[in-house]
Amino acid sequence: MNAPVLEPQFRDHAQQDFARSFGMWVFLSSELLFFGPLLFGYLYLRMHHPEATGMASRHTDMLLGTVNTAVLLTSSFCMALAGHAAEGQDRRRTVRLLALTAALGVAFLAIKGYEWHQEFGEHLFPGAGFHPSDGRDAATVYAMELFFLLYFAATGLHALHLFIGVSACLWLMRAPRGEPVELVGLYWHFVDVVWIVLYPLLYLTLRSGG
Repeated sequence: MNAPVLEPQFRDHAQQDFARSFGMWVFLSSELLFFGPLLFGYLYLRMHHPEATGMASRHTDMLLGTVNTAVLLTSSFCMALAGHAAEGQDRRRTVRLLALTAALGVAFLAIKGYEWHQEFGEHLFPGAGFHPSDGRDAATVYAMELFFLLYFAATGLHALHLFIGVSACLWLMRAPRGEPVELVGLYWHFVDVVWIVLYPLLYLTLRSGG
């Protein structure tokens, strides 16, 4: 694997690597601006409508959510191995691990798409057709609809980020020269952490409640 080209604005490779890493951390911090308002909205809903939040959460498919969590954690492990292989200048192993990481990302998106399809069929998409099977009154149905509004917004935004991560992995596989695999790895792990936060909030919240 060839060493990355030193850009003219940098003194040496160490300075270039630091600038790239720092820039990625700044970028990931800015990404919190996308998810932060959704999380605050969720916390407000849970504090003011805990029963309806629990009822809505029980409509999510915990099995598929758990399987997807395992898929994404495995993909992060593969990405970490890809970064290690890249540091060792093992191009072939790096490409294989990136391909496996991307494949697991696609598997996650496919499972999530199937889950969304199920929820559309159960009339759980917010809007005029929203009609949960256990809606007790208008206020409860409204709160449940807000939950699914946050659910589809958060999981849709997460899926978009994961799609970008898969695209980055495919780009790295075809890159003609050495590229900073660790930067894409940081992005991938960020997407993983976001899902680790979303999973208990959306799938496990008050699930055993009445």
